[in-house]
Amino acid sequence: MAREVISTEQAPSAIGTYSQAVKVGDVVYLSGQIPLVPDTMEMVDGDTEAQIVRVFDNLRAVAQATGGDMADIVKLNIFLTDLGCFATVNEVMARYFEAPFPARAAVQVAALPRGAEVEMDAIMHLGARA
Repeated sequence: MAREVISTEQAPSAIGTYSQAVKVGDVVYLSGQIPLVPDTMEMVDGDTEAQIVRVFDNLRAVAQATGGDMADIVKLNIFLTDLGCFATVNEVMARYFEAPFPARAAVQVAALPRGAEVEMDAIMHLGARA
């Protein structure tokens, strides 16, 4: 199957050698998003919750650019510099997803690009919603 590179101005442009997302058939691989504001490419102002919201908004923008949406995400990986923020991630995530929720992993890391406190990547399967 051919690979299709997905790009949208509604999410931050790549800050390295990667694509915002790559689609192969009905599967879309969304690259990691940090809390950059697409218009300015600066980190969002605010606390950890503001960063988490911005990351979900960025992921949603890329998901929608593929013709899908957050409900099409089947796997979500969350990287946090402090696992103490895990409850905040759950609270914010509930604003973006409904059951059945995607499979998920959350790991604490030493550091993230641009001093971000959170980064997320995802895998989507288009057209597979029940």
